[in-house]
Amino acid sequence: MPNVIEARGLTKVYGANGNAVHALRGVDVTVAAGEFVALIGPSGSGKSTLMAILGCLDGPTAGTYALDGEAVETMSGSALARIRNLKVGFVFQTYNLLPRASVLRNVELPMLYAGVSIRERKQRAMELLETVGIPEKAPFLPAALSGGQRQRVAVARALANRPALLLADEPTGALDSKTGGEVLQLFSDLHAQGNTVVLVTHDPSIAARAGRRLELHDGRIVTSGQAAA
Repeated sequence: MPNVIEARGLTKVYGANGNAVHALRGVDVTVAAGEFVALIGPSGSGKSTLMAILGCLDGPTAGTYALDGEAVETMSGSALARIRNLKVGFVFQTYNLLPRASVLRNVELPMLYAGVSIRERKQRAMELLETVGIPEKAPFLPAALSGGQRQRVAVARALANRPALLLADEPTGALDSKTGGEVLQLFSDLHAQGNTVVLVTHDPSIAARAGRRLELHDGRIVTSGQAAA
């Protein structure tokens, strides 16, 4: 299958000279279309830096990165913004929903930036809310929803532009174990439907849900293989 992520020799250095911090040290990552991969490591391992580069939120100091066949490591800021909106769906621990916009409007937003028509935006947003199991919440504000429901809205929003990559950063970190398990099952279901998922976590039990895990320590991948059952 074609690769959604093809990264070679990714290096990220913050600062310079005596104050330089090497967050990534020559990382190679390949993720095929339709894979479910967990990126795991302790605090300071480099996983947040790698996630930012894979999600086109930051660029590497050195190395190459192709996302869905497009070389992105030397793109301008405006080009990266376009790629982020069209190719990457983000799900964050803190949901990042607009508090004064309805659930439906929150899901529509990425499509608005992509130039999708009003009619199609609304139709697709409602279909996505059906997919994540909360269509009845469309007219509500996020404050009226539980944490698990807010995260489902965030997942629906992440899927709005039919991205090549669904990138989730500690998506259950703010949820209790039962609700977190339900959200993880949603990611498993989305993967089963053909979505490419990269999930960032520090929790081995969560990483075990993925088909493959990449483990980082001190800016290097030390384990790459099938997730533990």
